[in-house]
Amino acid sequence: MACVKVCGVGELAEGSALVVGVGRKEIAVFRDGGNYFAIDDCCPHAGASLAGGHVENGTVTCPWHAWRFRLSDGAWADNPKVKTGCYAVSIADGSVYVEVPDSPSSTASGATGT
Repeated sequence: MACVKVCGVGELAEGSALVVGVGRKEIAVFRDGGNYFAIDDCCPHAGASLAGGHVENGTVTCPWHAWRFRLSDGAWADNPKVKTGCYAVSIADGSVYVEVPDSPSSTASGATGT
């Protein structure tokens, strides 16, 4: 596993998200209730970017078909057997880090805010 720096602690506003490219994955990093969460940015239902969804009470609502995913574990709120990838988040030295599986290119690139 590799820890990838995604942003500074104060750079992500409450209720918002940013997308970070790590290797071939796009990971959405959210701030909700003062905590940071990271899940795959792709909705497993139809492929929408979850970072563009509404964040509230520990869930993000997919902007295409309103599927709600728990930020804590990536599970679909209506059927927890359906999940998207979920990643551990840590804070160190004023920065937010996401733990991702090792890949040939495990450096963050192309971070975009929503």
